[in-house]
Amino acid sequence: MAYTVLARKYRSQTFDDVVGQDPIALTLKNAIKSDRVAHAYLFTGTRGVGKTTMARILAKALNCLSSDRPTTEPCCKCDACTAINIGEDIDVIEIDGASNNGVEEVRRLRENAIYRPARCRFKIYIIDEVHMLTVQAFNALLKTLEEPPSHVKFIFATTEPNKVIATIQSRCQRFDFRNIAPVLIAAQLKFILEKEKIKYDDNLILPLAGMAAGSMRDGLSLLDRLISTGIEPLSAKLLEEYLGCPNSEMVYNLVAKIGHSDAAATLAAIDDLINTGLSEIQIADALVDSFRDLLVVKTASADSGLLILSDAQKQTANELAEKFDIAALIYNITTLEKLRWSLKNSETARPLLEAALLRLALTEHFLNVDDLLKAAPAPGSAVKKNAPPLNVTTEHTAPPDTQRHAPALDNIESIRSNWQNITRMVAAKLGNGTAALLNLALPSRLEDGLLTLAFPTSCEMQMKMCQSNGRLEKIESLLAKSSEKPVKITLELADIDDPNRPKTQSQRQNELINDPAVKTVVTGLDATITGIEED
Repeated sequence: MAYTVLARKYRSQTFDDVVGQDPIALTLKNAIKSDRVAHAYLFTGTRGVGKTTMARILAKALNCLSSDRPTTEPCCKCDACTAINIGEDIDVIEIDGASNNGVEEVRRLRENAIYRPARCRFKIYIIDEVHMLTVQAFNALLKTLEEPPSHVKFIFATTEPNKVIATIQSRCQRFDFRNIAPVLIAAQLKFILEKEKIKYDDNLILPLAGMAAGSMRDGLSLLDRLISTGIEPLSAKLLEEYLGCPNSEMVYNLVAKIGHSDAAATLAAIDDLINTGLSEIQIADALVDSFRDLLVVKTASADSGLLILSDAQKQTANELAEKFDIAALIYNITTLEKLRWSLKNSETARPLLEAALLRLALTEHFLNVDDLLKAAPAPGSAVKKNAPPLNVTTEHTAPPDTQRHAPALDNIESIRSNWQNITRMVAAKLGNGTAALLNLALPSRLEDGLLTLAFPTSCEMQMKMCQSNGRLEKIESLLAKSSEKPVKITLELADIDDPNRPKTQSQRQNELINDPAVKTVVTGLDATITGIEED
């Protein structure tokens, strides 16, 4: 008996079997129950997401011979159902739009459509890759599609709906099939492996589901290739040896070397990956995926559902994420995405890849303002072009005595003179947000351990924010610990305009960005300021 590939053997047979397209399945079931089945449907989506499968299920539901009317639960056993399953039913005609895309083919379809079905309720035309029809063929179909005979239904499937002319789309009910989530693909792969009684390692499933890129058919085809090796248990190592999947540990090693700014080790890690048989483009793609995972870790967490990683990989990604800031990860991803297009057309792909990754490894993502100003080129001097984005860091160094000792809270004068050091300490312990609120206030008076801070009348909202979420209590506790004296704080609004008031963070940043020397350096290096941080 001929072998049946998994994608055909485990093709969904009923609406309830369909994986990852529940809203569409539910809508079609309700349309059948309420006798509101349209005369034409347009199923769109990427390859392998279930368009043709859903079309066949709908055809079976409308034509199942075991029921006296359309049903949401076709029997899958009658002559009509079994013939539809293999695409050979006389009343359900499947047409490949790519090879039958001319006017003559559509005219024959129109001529045959007027005849009633041989044994079923409806004559159903399933046209796959309908976007391949010529404009003339589409126009020849318009009249029939607008006013079809009562016994005719059309189901169109396409991966490129933008190529289907608007007059056709307006005559159809359109359903957009989404990519299938990796977790759903993984669950189906597990089900099939257990059904086939094939041994496998747990660390195989998620990477294999990820390689499917949202396509159930691709996932099953990949699984078929692994099974055909005859090796059991199936493992993640087979993905590397037989499917060209990059070794995750080796990719993480390369990412780590880039994060450590180790040029020699970066080149060695690239060589290791190339020696496994990966192309330069595959390495670039693997790095983009890895940096994207680190970006998710930095912005969400290692436990985010956005990550398709094993527990061990999540732990590694969490550790690697500490070596990069968000701006660096964004820059790395965009640089590699631009690089991959150059790699495709380059005859010296390896040196190009090595040069690009060395650039990432040796980039200084943070420059001290003093160093930045020193780097300002003299008028008329040459400058380096296409430098990576700069993330400018400003440093405010406190006087030596305030760095070694806690701020004095004995009297209002000492508090005022140490106010910047106090807010800096608050930033370090309680965060920049709380410190920014305190920067808006001025120490007004100190009476019997009660410190009054005055906010400008224009900052009433900020004063209320300082009082909310337990911020004030945390500030009091921090000051009490640092001064070894109990401190209570009260806030008030006052008409104050102190020229010595510390500038807000936004004011300091605007001044820095508009500084002529900084502008000169940024322009000369053809760089971009991606962020400003204060220490």
